[in-house]
Amino acid sequence: MWWAWLGALLIGISLGLLGSGGSILTVPVLLYLVGEPEKLAIAESLGIVAAISFVGAIPYAIKKEIHWKSLIFFGIPGMAGTYGGAAISKYLSGTTQLLIFAGVMLLAAVMMIRDRKEPDPEKKIKISKWLLIVEGLAVGVLTGLVGVGGGFLIIPALVLMGGLSMRLAVGTSLLIITLKSTMGLIKYMDVLAEQNLFINWDLVAVFAAIGAVGSFVGNKVGAKISQKNLKKGFGYFLVLMGVYIIYSSLF
Repeated sequence: MWWAWLGALLIGISLGLLGSGGSILTVPVLLYLVGEPEKLAIAESLGIVAAISFVGAIPYAIKKEIHWKSLIFFGIPGMAGTYGGAAISKYLSGTTQLLIFAGVMLLAAVMMIRDRKEPDPEKKIKISKWLLIVEGLAVGVLTGLVGVGGGFLIIPALVLMGGLSMRLAVGTSLLIITLKSTMGLIKYMDVLAEQNLFINWDLVAVFAAIGAVGSFVGNKVGAKISQKNLKKGFGYFLVLMGVYIIYSSLF
């Protein structure tokens, strides 16, 4: 089981290092290292991601680095989308959900690998709040379907569409992920009960605690390492994981 605890630590470290994308490791760790069934792994991932994100958001809240207006425009639709995605999940097989998850993983990999210039803070792109609402809803549905926080999509949306600084976007994203994941977990409890499956709360608590510690470690180490190289390296790792999940699901 120590491999699973190591995986939990790596989840937290990657979150602390990158600020996003780390939660996408949670489902594979639960699936392949713990041996949880697909739907249970996705549901438990939501609980773990919610807890780690909440802990990570606390320092930002203390420093007043959360943009509450964006939280409303993106977070509330995101919660609704996550609840809907979790409700839809009962009509999909675990294999189908894993294939969707692998697709999301490959999308995250592409966004991390490609070179992208940071937006000029003096030239904010103003886009209708309705577009922010629509993306919040769409990212929420993905969260409900496959159990990822979606920070790799939320942060760029808040910076480019919401006009936030990177610090504000990261802090706001963590709280949005907390709210979305919690809403999805609540719905998944009903979905799992219908299939006589139940969340292992002890496992969720231990993973969340280890992950929270790892996030603080990653945050400290990340200040001394090139974020660009980290994201590219992590992106290539996600490509390998995504391909493996697709292969293991189909063959």
